[in-house]
Amino acid sequence: MNIPERLGKYPITEVLGKGAMGVVYRGYDPVIKRPVAIKTIRKELIDEDEKSENMSGRFRREAQAAGALSHPGIVSVYEYGEDAQHAYIAMEYVEGNSLREYMTRGATFDEHDTVSIMAQLLDALQFAHDHAVWHRDIKPANILVMSNGRIKLTDFGIARIESTDFTRTNVIMGTPGFIAPELYLGGEIDHRIDIFSAGVLFYQLLAGRPPFQGRPEAVMHDVCYHDPVPPSTIDAHRRWPQYDAVVARALEKSPVNRFQSAAAFRTAILAEYAQPLDSTLSEATIISTTVRAIAVEPGTPSLPKSTPIPGTSTPPPTGWSAPVLAGVEVELARFVGPVARVLVRRAARTHKDIDTLTAGLLEALERPEDREAFARAVTGHGLAVLRTRASAGPETPVPAAENVGPALTAADLERATRVLTTYIGPIARVVVKRAAAEGVSRRDFLNQVAQSLESDAQRERFLREAVVSSG
Repeated sequence: MNIPERLGKYPITEVLGKGAMGVVYRGYDPVIKRPVAIKTIRKELIDEDEKSENMSGRFRREAQAAGALSHPGIVSVYEYGEDAQHAYIAMEYVEGNSLREYMTRGATFDEHDTVSIMAQLLDALQFAHDHAVWHRDIKPANILVMSNGRIKLTDFGIARIESTDFTRTNVIMGTPGFIAPELYLGGEIDHRIDIFSAGVLFYQLLAGRPPFQGRPEAVMHDVCYHDPVPPSTIDAHRRWPQYDAVVARALEKSPVNRFQSAAAFRTAILAEYAQPLDSTLSEATIISTTVRAIAVEPGTPSLPKSTPIPGTSTPPPTGWSAPVLAGVEVELARFVGPVARVLVRRAARTHKDIDTLTAGLLEALERPEDREAFARAVTGHGLAVLRTRASAGPETPVPAAENVGPALTAADLERATRVLTTYIGPIARVVVKRAAAEGVSRRDFLNQVAQSLESDAQRERFLREAVVSSG
């Protein structure tokens, strides 16, 4: 990797983290004479992204949103800049580790530290919300724990400033498992999406595991339709049942039933803690886990993850439906991160069936095991079969058990996904995929998919639309 000597006025001293989107460097401000963290994004990715909502715009808004917030619990942003190869943000350099690193290393947090983290986070969120800024990506990787036990919130890369409307309609942005249901279901959104995400974090700190787990599609379904078990029931050694009701309210599916402000959420936690709180993490926790300095999420600079869904202002490449491409993007993103959207859209311009598209995307994956897993997730068969089918060209029939009625085809799957998505959103893909795995006839497949809808009227309408659209 070529390390630039400087970015703007800042000489570069070392690499702090890198990922699919860009690199985070440590630099030095020669004017004020202080270290800075410089987060970059590669210009070629900016050029590939959709013009209506390009990455450069999102990246610039991170600087605008965070730069307008001066709070001890929020990482300060100093400058946004661009050169021939990069767009970059210069920000406060923070000594410590992300909360994700703590969790990855198996750190456990006692009641005091859990309450301290949440109290500090919610105080910072209330300040941002008071200034009409929503973070939209609260997660452990975006919470930095300093050596003095204080935390700082970073990465406002997909923040929304309330007085403007920069975010594109029908694009889900955030991190699976922390995304609020209204974002998946296309409802009105406001600062309470941050309340939900903070509730997910609180659950994870209490229980030692996230409330929603599994593949992105399964997580999406659970977030929208299932309530997790109380955190106090997960681990017999970490039972604090007094917080169960607080977590449940923060994770309410409907925003009107959640805490209406970060301050109210904070007050409810402190009321259950019912003792004086030192708003720093305990010294033993910090000493036992702090290893090195970081500035933002180590390994991969956290940038917006976008999953396009039907109805976006930018149509998919000719010959493709948005739900099918969205599904491929979700699978590829497991290995390469947010750049999956750019790679899939680019490949879809030349590959017009699922097998050749999948084969064309394999070059983005370095490890053979990742290529095998990606091929199976998208097509249902391994590399050997995929390459044979891709070289032979499109093949429409999908194996089905002997049954009464016509056999199920790939066109049926795409059509059912497209129609079902209008009712239940992107989760339609996983519903259709599971129904197809049963190996039933087309008639029974459609009936089974229809059962995912809530009312008889919806089920009847879905069946009419699915049959009519088949011609």
